[in-house]
Order: sequence, then C-alpha cells, then structure tokens
Amino acid sequence: MKTAIYDGLRFTALSSEIKAAITRGTLFGLASIAILALLPLVVRDRLGGGPLAYGALMAGFGTGAVFAGVYNSVFRRSLSMTLSCLTCAACSFSLALTSSIGMAAIALALGGAGWVTAWSGVGINVQLASPRWVVGRTIAIYYAFIDGGIAGGSWVWGTVAENHSLTLALEGSAGALLLVAATGILFPLRERCESEPDPLEEFDTPAVALELQPRSGPIVVRLEYLVHQENVEAFLDVMRERRHVQTRVGARHWTLQRNLQKPMQWTETFRTPTWTDYLRLNHRLTEADKKLDEKVLLLHGGEIPPQITLLIERPTSSARKPESSATYFSRH
Repeated sequence: MKTAIYDGLRFTALSSEIKAAITRGTLFGLASIAILALLPLVVRDRLGGGPLAYGALMAGFGTGAVFAGVYNSVFRRSLSMTLSCLTCAACSFSLALTSSIGMAAIALALGGAGWVTAWSGVGINVQLASPRWVVGRTIAIYYAFIDGGIAGGSWVWGTVAENHSLTLALEGSAGALLLVAATGILFPLRERCESEPDPLEEFDTPAVALELQPRSGPIVVRLEYLVHQENVEAFLDVMRERRHVQTRVGARHWTLQRNLQKPMQWTETFRTPTWTDYLRLNHRLTEADKKLDEKVLLLHGGEIPPQITLLIERPTSSARKPESSATYFSRH
C-alpha cells in the first residue's frame, strides 16, 4: 500500500502535464468558489431576496452548468480553461455590482457554464496524461488538491466579506480569476497527442539463476555503457532524460557513474523495492521511453549492446541459509 501511494505521488510530481492541471484546478477552485459560497449573502444583502430568490439564482447557475454539460465537447473546443476563468470572473464581478435578480441569474448561468467547462477540461487532462497503471492515484491526488482549494477559497472569501465587504470579496474573486487565467502561460494544458502516456507493456521477463518470489528484493539494476569522449555531452543530456523517465515509472536511487580507470565506461544504477516492482517498471515504459533507449544505443561505442546486470541486496547483519547467500545474477 505504501509503495503504491509513493508511486502515485512520484509520478504526479514528475509529470508536467498533471502538475499543470492540478495547479490550475486548485487555483481555479480557490478563486471561483466565491460565486457559490457568497451567493446567500448576495441574495440577502444586495438583492433583498429570500429563499425563492436564492433558488431562482441557483437554478440559473444550474441551467448554465447543464447546458455546458450537454454540449461539453463543443464548449471545450471553443471555451478553453482561460476563457472559462474569464467567464467566471465576469460572473463574480457582475454579482458585486448588480441589484437585479434577472441580471444576477444571467450572470450565474454564464458562471455555471464556465464552471463545468473548466472542471471537465482539467479533469480530462489529468486522466489523459495518466497511464492506466496510475490513473486512479493521480485522480485521487487531483481531487484532494482541488477540494482543498475550494475549501480554502470558501474560508478566504468569507473572511474578506466578514471583515471588509461583500463587494470587495466578489471583486477580489474576479481579480483572482483573471490571474488564474494568466497562469495558462506558465502552466499550459496539453492534449493527449503530446503526452501519449499509455505503456507498451512489451517486456520479456529475464531468466534468472535464483528462485525469486514476487516480494524478493531490493533489486539493483546496473547498465554499463562505453562512450567516446566526443559523445560525452550528448550522452549526459540523454541520461538526464532517462533519469526522469526511470524515476517516473518506479526506479529509486538512480545514479550515473564514470569509471576513473576506464573513462569510456559509464554505469547507470537504480533500485526497485521488489522483483515485482522491477517487472512493473519495465511494463510501464511508453513508446517515447523506448525511443530514448534508441538514442542511448546510438551513443554507445561498444561492439556489443550495453551490459545489464541484475542484483539482489542481502544484509550481512543476520545469518542466512547458504542457498540464499548468492548476491547477483546477470543477463546480456
């Protein structure tokens, strides 16, 4: 369980697409929740209405949301996350100024359409950027952050309305939504064709000389390369990408070493907690990750492919059976 949670957190932290979606979703929830959180005060203090007026305004918001939901694909093509933020900002600003229930209902209909379009767009981006093996965990992390943003925003705008004024809180929300719209420059939401996260799942389990159980480990993986001096800089650039890829799919303690006595020899090393984790790591690699392997092979200067050595760590602090004392096995 802990390993699964750790893998989900690590993948999320290393995925620029998911981080962008979570960041923008959290900020949008923080800024836009003022529309719903402060609506009872708008009805009572600005419009002088009661339960019926509040119900009518909520119906306006719901109508916009339902309309956007029915035509979601059309809205998401024409109403981007940035435009959704601007729509909700206009709604919040209108509620701060209007004293007409009719105008407020129209503003809330626009706000409802922007609200649903924004959430559906961000949520879809999280799902499309997540491969099947981790999608449940990334979505859980996404909802934890956006729910936290909504809760925090409710407290912030309620505090502003209580200590200052309702108008200032709604105008502040509108201004915050404009800033969230501007974050699209720093955190763009990418389409599926740019991320292609689904793994190929093409991996043959290596033959081993020891009888391993699924939870046997930790497993240490070593890959040896021969790199000519003129290719060192290009090799290091590729290995930086490789470190990101391997860490994202489950590798731990990734390192790259250079042999001081044989400078052409480089060794990539990483660990996985168990044998099952090692197998899962290889099944999680995508087509883009495989292309990165091809780049590494082009820079490898040896006549034979890079040598891969698999080892299993064994502590020396306690006695073990003789048949369990073997510490490594290799494949070519």
